[in-house]
Amino acid sequence: MRVAQVCPYSLSVPGGVQGQVLGLARAMRSLGHEARVLGPCDGPPPEAWVTPLGLSIPTAANGSVAPIAPDPAAALRTIRALRDEGFDIVHLHEPLVPGPTLTSLIVADAPRVGTFHRAGDSNAYSKLRPAVRWMARKLDLRCAVSRDAAATAQAALGGRYELLFNGIEIDRFAKADPAPTDGPTIFFIGRHEPRKGLAVLVEAMAHLPAGVQLWIGGDGPQTAELRARSAGDPRVHWLGRLSETDKARRLRGATVFCAPSLGGESFGVVLLEAMAARVPVVASDLPGYRSVVRSGFDAVLVPPGDAEALAGALAQVIGDDDLAAELTAGGEQRAAGFAMERLADRYLGLYATLL
Repeated sequence: MRVAQVCPYSLSVPGGVQGQVLGLARAMRSLGHEARVLGPCDGPPPEAWVTPLGLSIPTAANGSVAPIAPDPAAALRTIRALRDEGFDIVHLHEPLVPGPTLTSLIVADAPRVGTFHRAGDSNAYSKLRPAVRWMARKLDLRCAVSRDAAATAQAALGGRYELLFNGIEIDRFAKADPAPTDGPTIFFIGRHEPRKGLAVLVEAMAHLPAGVQLWIGGDGPQTAELRARSAGDPRVHWLGRLSETDKARRLRGATVFCAPSLGGESFGVVLLEAMAARVPVVASDLPGYRSVVRSGFDAVLVPPGDAEALAGALAQVIGDDDLAAELTAGGEQRAAGFAMERLADRYLGLYATLL
C-alpha cells in the first residue's frame, strides 16, 4: 500500500505532530508498506523518504507558534507530489491547517483520512465554522488522538471520529544510552511558552534541595526571561533544542521527568516517551495527561500552576526509591500499550476498509 502521511508543520522543528507523522511512517515502512511523509522542511529532510515542500513561516496560533507553510509555492509542490506519487491513501494530520494538509484535502484523488490532534478552543474553527465544516466533509474518515481532541473537532465540525491513541517508538527510548548526571536530576523538554508551565517549574526549584539539578530542553518566547530569572541558580542547565537522540539520552539519564503544563494538552506523548525510557513522571493533572497516565500508578499528578505542590511531588519521587521504582515499572508497562507498531496496524486496517 502506498501511503502519504501529510504534516502541516515543519519537520525540521521538534513537535508532537511531527514526531507522530515520522514515527507512523517508519512503523508502516517496517511492516512492508510504501509510506512517505510530505511536509515543510527548514533544512535537509530528516529521512530519505520525506518529500520537502518548502520553508515554514512561524505563525501565532492559540497561544503558541506553529511553523506552517501556507504559501502558494508549498501548495504547488504538494499538488505535484500527490500527482506524481500515485498514493493509495492520503493521511492528513490536522487536515484544516493552511498549507500542505489543507491543499491535500482539497485536491487529493485518493481516499483521505484526517487525524485531529489539538484540544481546546480554536479561533479559526470559531470564525470560519461554515467553511471548515464544508471542507471537513471531504474527509473519508475522521480520527482523533484523544477524547479531548475528538470533542474539540466535533464541537466545531460535527461528524463522527475514530479514537486512536498516539504512539511511541519504544526502542528509541528504552535502548538509549543514558546521559551522565552529577546527582538527582529533573528533566523538562518543550516549547518555552506560558501554557507549558516552565515558569512554574523554575519557581519550584526554590523549594528543592541544593543537590537537585534541572535540565531544560527546548526554546521559545519565554527563554530569555526565564534564563534571567534563574541566572543565580547553578543547578539549572539550559540545553537548547535537542535532537531526538539527545532527548532520549536525557530521559534515560534523568531521575524524574516533569511536565508542568497549564492546559491545552490533548495527549501526553512526552509522558509515554519518559515511561518508555524507564524514568518516573511528575506532571500536571490535566485531562489530556489523564488519558495516558493513572495518578499513583504510572505518574504523580499535581494541580497545574502550583509551584509548591510541584516541588513537593518532585522531592517525594527523588527521595523515595520504592515509589520511583513502582512508578517506573507501572509506566514501562503502560507505555508498551502505546507502541507505534500497534497504532500503525490500526490505521492500516482502517485504510484497507476504505479501499
